[in-house]
Amino acid sequence: MRSDLPVRVTRLAMLIDADNASANLIEELLQEVAKYGTAYVKRIYGDWTNTRLNRWKEKLNRFAIQPMQQFAYTTGKNSTDSALIIDAMDLLYTQNFDGFCIVSSDSDFTRLASRIRESGLIVYGFGERKTPEPFIKACDKFIYTEILGQLEETSELNPATSEKPAETPSQNPKDNAQKLRANKDLIKLLNDAYEAISDEDEWMHLGAFGSQLTKLSSSFDSRNYSYKKLSDLIQATGIFEVKKDSKIIYIKLKS
Repeated sequence: MRSDLPVRVTRLAMLIDADNASANLIEELLQEVAKYGTAYVKRIYGDWTNTRLNRWKEKLNRFAIQPMQQFAYTTGKNSTDSALIIDAMDLLYTQNFDGFCIVSSDSDFTRLASRIRESGLIVYGFGERKTPEPFIKACDKFIYTEILGQLEETSELNPATSEKPAETPSQNPKDNAQKLRANKDLIKLLNDAYEAISDEDEWMHLGAFGSQLTKLSSSFDSRNYSYKKLSDLIQATGIFEVKKDSKIIYIKLKS
């Protein structure tokens, strides 16, 4: 095989709703987006005459994000959302992209995410934990911005308890297993994902298992439970056998 052939990268369009996203997390956000592809378009929408967005302004040049001006013509009406949606559809019709990253905690983008997916493209959503469930489920994958860059610094929020922070993993594996097993939603999700793609008495590739988890729950992320890697979370639950073959990890549900 020729090694000089260009590598196909996933081309992404990143669209940010400045009214519903935090400027403090932009660096961590861009690092997260880079895991899924390359953002060839980075646009942020808002009324830049409004002093509320001043914190964003100092970030734009540094990270090469293009500000898109949209005046608030009427009080109480969000024209920013409309501008983002129109631009997203224009970019969709160019057929130059493999996926979109929509950064907002606003449910107004639910139909946009669904429409993009109908065209066969991937949608990554990024928003706070207050994001309405319809928008979360309309995305292929949804990442809570609270977990970005904070895993080592603070305890994470647990989606099963919504507002309450998850406890930091204990040094005692048995304690961790008990806490995770007490989360009935998590255990059900893990079992459902395993049963959906498992062959009887055979080891399953962890990558395939992780993909199935995301299909069943777009907001699933091991970091929501204070574990940086899926393999660490799986081991901590104590309900799976885990083995490594070179760098490949396999799992099997315990009897």
